[in-house]
Amino acid sequence: MLRMSFVVLLIAARAAATAQLQDGRDAFNPADTLRGSLGPDRAWWNVVGYDVSVKPDFVARSVEGRSIIAFDAVTDGQRMQIDLQQPLIIDSILTDVASYLDGAISVSYRPIPFKRDGNVAWVDLPQPMKTGEATTITIHYHGIPRAAKNPPWDGGWIWRTDARGNPWMSVACQGLGASVWYACKDHQSDEPEQGANLRIIVPDSLQAIGNGRLRSTVKNGDGTSTWHWQVKNPINTYNLVPSIGKYVQLSDTFAGKEGNLDLAFWILQHHAPWGQGESRANREEDEKWLRNATMQFKQVPEMLRCFEEWFGPYPFYADGYKLVESPHLGMEHQSAIAYGNGFVNGYRGSDLSGTGHGLRWDYIIIHESGHEWFGNSITTADIADMWVHEGFTDYSETIFTECQQGKQAAEEYVIGLRKNIRNDKPIIGPYGVNEEGSGDMYYKGANLIHMIRHIVGDSTFKAMLLEMNRRFKHSIVTSAQIEEFMIDFNERTKSLLNKSIFDQYLRTNKVPVLEWGRYKNRAYARWSNCVPGFSLPVRLSCSDVELLTPLSTWRSLPCDRLEGIEHADRNWYVMSRAVGKRALKREISLQKRRIPHIRP
Repeated sequence: MLRMSFVVLLIAARAAATAQLQDGRDAFNPADTLRGSLGPDRAWWNVVGYDVSVKPDFVARSVEGRSIIAFDAVTDGQRMQIDLQQPLIIDSILTDVASYLDGAISVSYRPIPFKRDGNVAWVDLPQPMKTGEATTITIHYHGIPRAAKNPPWDGGWIWRTDARGNPWMSVACQGLGASVWYACKDHQSDEPEQGANLRIIVPDSLQAIGNGRLRSTVKNGDGTSTWHWQVKNPINTYNLVPSIGKYVQLSDTFAGKEGNLDLAFWILQHHAPWGQGESRANREEDEKWLRNATMQFKQVPEMLRCFEEWFGPYPFYADGYKLVESPHLGMEHQSAIAYGNGFVNGYRGSDLSGTGHGLRWDYIIIHESGHEWFGNSITTADIADMWVHEGFTDYSETIFTECQQGKQAAEEYVIGLRKNIRNDKPIIGPYGVNEEGSGDMYYKGANLIHMIRHIVGDSTFKAMLLEMNRRFKHSIVTSAQIEEFMIDFNERTKSLLNKSIFDQYLRTNKVPVLEWGRYKNRAYARWSNCVPGFSLPVRLSCSDVELLTPLSTWRSLPCDRLEGIEHADRNWYVMSRAVGKRALKREISLQKRRIPHIRP
């Protein structure tokens, strides 16, 4: 997922306004619960695979579609909640019925009743399903889908034209939901374990790009062609997206940890001037675009090499890796990343950290590719826990900066991101209502991870990331699971990390304050502005080696010298405040009377 940036009078005043959902609501309605939770009519069945067909009409801004959902019964059930957002209209819903005639099995499709309720269709199967049984339903639909107003943040179906006036179409629907354009079980916790097929019907003059690998392109004899793409790995519903336009393909191969990985870069055709009959007036501009695109794509093998070293093998070798030029800034569409950064480094040519280090790589290539590990492979069950996607992916930018420019540059980059933190509300949002937490899940999440790295040490941290991606590959997780994994990773992490650290940074908007002072020729410190029982090991400038753990009570510090205790290590995201001698004396005296068993 992306962040928005605005530059005013050449001063970057960036707000991490991350998605269509962050409206700061405190109250939610039944539709929010239907969308964001696994109610009884969702929980009993599990999606095995999707087969989605779509035929857009660029002139009418409409679509015709069909969704085949293969599913099995986790428990007994009969009534299903199917999601398809209005104003799309459901024409029919069918289920397959097997019958025996003269010893042979015959499969027919029977219409089944349904009732629309806002963006939901209630479907009653002809008969109850028993646990373990499997079948399919087919939903035919049509209409004018919601059009994106400001994709990818305010999403929907995107109807654009390229620089030569050719149709250019796609979808951006993270948060808003995949049901804005196809019928599905629109909940992040249920990915089809056997993958998905996407069939895109377009005019013969256009190309249609989807996730996974191209299985066929068939001319239909009516001026249209069907492009069939197949994803073999589990995929989140919002990641399955068509991209339609006048495209050409550039190809490469990456020799990775699991063999050769196919790389494909789909760019608009007018960026590739050879043989396209373009006028001389456009040729120079097109050749410049092509040179820039070719140069940007050279970052991909470098990125993959770095990320495979830190995170483990690319999670989707079976489906390949693609960048697809998009009519919006970008999105982490699994194995077919939407790219719209204009073939320039940085975030639209700017550096979110303000350090200059982010201008040496392309933000969309690096960030959205990081999501292949965090978000696409490791996926949270509820978007309230999206910091697992965005915090780790944001930190992947720091990892790549380190691979490219060294450790000092990487530290400067992630610390520079702190100026964008708002601390407006907790990073973890309310559960079960399709609502994210604060946009601080990016910058603050990355700085939390960076701080944990410095608490546990580089070797432990790197091993932790590798094991995290091995253990949770292609899995649905919760924040609590990831927190527990990090704490319990090994004996070192068990002794240094604790739940209060995650509660502080994820479940409050308070930044811990390290209070320090001098009294009777001794140095003291404690934490304030923190959750009860907060305990964070922090390296102070008075000790270059030992990790100290000030608590919410005053404790003396084993410092060899008194000067220089004012500052914690810059890699810790904490605040600090000096306490005068008189105030410190008074507080220590009160502390002795209040809790005499604690020796300051």
